[in-house]
Parts: sequence; C-alpha cells; structure tokens
Amino acid sequence: MTHHIAFLGEPGSYSDLACRRAVPDYAAVPCPSFEDVIAAVHEGKADLAMLPIENSIAGRVADVHYLLPNSGLSIVAEHYQPVVHHLLGLPGSKLEDIRIVHSHVQALGQCRQWLRDHGIKSVVRSNTALAAAELSQTIKDPTIGVIASEVAGEIYGLNSLAADIADRKNNTTRFLVLTKSCNVPQAYDSPCITTLLFRVRSVPAALYKALGGFATNGVNITKLESYLVDGQFTAAQFYVDVEGNPVDTSLKNALEELAFFAHEVKIMGTYPASPFRNT
Repeated sequence: MTHHIAFLGEPGSYSDLACRRAVPDYAAVPCPSFEDVIAAVHEGKADLAMLPIENSIAGRVADVHYLLPNSGLSIVAEHYQPVVHHLLGLPGSKLEDIRIVHSHVQALGQCRQWLRDHGIKSVVRSNTALAAAELSQTIKDPTIGVIASEVAGEIYGLNSLAADIADRKNNTTRFLVLTKSCNVPQAYDSPCITTLLFRVRSVPAALYKALGGFATNGVNITKLESYLVDGQFTAAQFYVDVEGNPVDTSLKNALEELAFFAHEVKIMGTYPASPFRNT
C-alpha cells in the first residue's frame, strides 16, 4: 500500500524536495494552498502533511503559524531542508537579459539584495515551482526569470542562469511533518522536541510568569514566537518549542506551572529532534 504526503506547490518546489528527502517512500501530493495541504490529510488523500514553519533568512512562515492551532493535526517529525535558489530562464536567455523575476514572496525576500544589485524587479507568485511552470508553458518571455530550485528547472525545461543567489549562505527552511493521529507522548531513545501553544493576557509580567516554570525546571526553550489573535490587541498567542518530552519529570512539572499563568495550553506534538540541530 502506497502512503502519501501533501505539500504546498508544484513538483520541484522546495516543499516537494523536503518530502523527497524526509520520506522518500511516500508519494508526494501537490496542493495549491496550506489549507488544502491540511484538508488533504483530513480527507484521506494523504497520510502526512509537510508544512514550512520558518526559514533561516526570512523568519517564520506566518500563514502556517496561524493555521496550526485549529488544523486538527499533530506534529510527528521535523525536517531541515537546504534551500539553494537558482535564477532560471528560458533556453537561450542570459542573465543580462532578465528584467523581472517571478517567485514566492519568501524566495524573493531571501534574494532581495542580489536582485537589487542586478537591477531586477520582482513579481510575487504563489510558489516557486508554479512560477517556473508558468514561464515555461505560458509566459515564454526571455526577459522574465524565476527564482526556484535547480530541480524545478530540470522539470520545466529552464536553464540556470545563476546559482546560489540567496543573500546569505546556509539558507535553510525548517519543515514540520504532521498527521491526523493524536500524538500521545511516548518515550524516545534520542533527544526530542515538544511544540506547544498557549495564550496570555496582555498584562505586566504575564509572559514572565508563564515561562518561569521552564527555567526553574531546567527546560531549554529553543523557539518562542508571539502573534495577536482574533484581531485583538489585548491577548497574544505563543508558539513554543522546548527540548524534552512531557513524560519527563522536568517538562511535566514545567507544563503544570505554565497552566497556572496561561490558558488554552495545547501540545501540538512531541517528536525526535532532527540531527541538523547539532550541526
């Protein structure tokens, strides 16, 4: 029986490459939006979802942060995907011919200075691989290029006019792998990460008190993101990654203390830490 994993974009996108690398035995299912990726799992079209959560240059993927709380999915793994951006053009095009590039907003942001240095304007598209497909199949303009992966160029018959054009090297995107199954904490033989969400009111020392239990119990917080919810400025929701497992005494005690000062505490998943964290 073939298993499937849903991702955003078209074949050749960085999410597709993440699927190929993380779960090579799974058939990848392309989806036009993050909402469709989540729906594919709920509707039985896919067993897993691959969602980007943050990039080492551009920061968090805001849409995913907003969708996670009500996604109905649990995190079962993380994957760090190296991102090597190529400027792709039609066969025969040269770098000096390119006046405009199409790509996803994250890719454009990661290459902002390079594009500025070369006097190239940018146009936002829904994803990198779709931009490559459109250039190859419908636009066919030699003055237009796309920023996408080298694999996308191979799939859609485009040439690489410049390689590794991100403004900073070691460009990496962290992905989360999710499933519909309830993630009941279990023991792991290797270090693991627990992702949780909680809310606090916008009052003095609310966050300090909420996070105090992690410090007193020796639990390391590796990521903390905040964002407003429900269109209000009076409360904030926090996304937190911590080292450890809720079955461990230290994290169990920290979560009990968190519950005194925060509300709507929700564990999104406990999963093995990627070896990339040690590089």
